[in-house]
Amino acid sequence: MHRVFRAVAATVVPEAADLDATGWLELERIVEGALAARPVAVRRQLALFLQIVQWLPVLGYGRPFTGLPAARRAQVLAAIERAPVQLLRRGFWGLRTLVFMGYYGRAAAAAAIGYRADPRGWEART
Repeated sequence: MHRVFRAVAATVVPEAADLDATGWLELERIVEGALAARPVAVRRQLALFLQIVQWLPVLGYGRPFTGLPAARRAQVLAAIERAPVQLLRRGFWGLRTLVFMGYYGRAAAAAAIGYRADPRGWEART
C-alpha cells in the first residue's frame, strides 16, 4: 500500500512528487506516528480504503490508480470526494488530512511556506 499512498499524496499535493527518498521517509514517518496512536481497527480501515482507491478506477479506466496518469488520478480522487456514499467521502477526507499532515509537517515544507510556529507563541517573534 506504500505505492498507493505515495500516488495519492502526489495527487493531493503535486509538490510531493518531487520529494527525494529522505522527504518521503519523513512524510511517511509523520503519518505512521499519527496512526500509531489510533486503534488497530482504524489502521485496518485505512488499509482497506487504500485498496479501494487502488482498484476502483479499474471499473472506469481499466487500470488501477497507480497505473493512471496524474490528471486521471485527480479525477478519481475528485469522484471519491463527491461520492454519494458518505463512507467513501469520509475515507477520502481522512486520507487527505493524513497526506497534508505528513507533507506540511516536514520541517522543509514548513520553511518553504514560511511557517514559523513556536510553542512560545507571538513572544518568539520579537
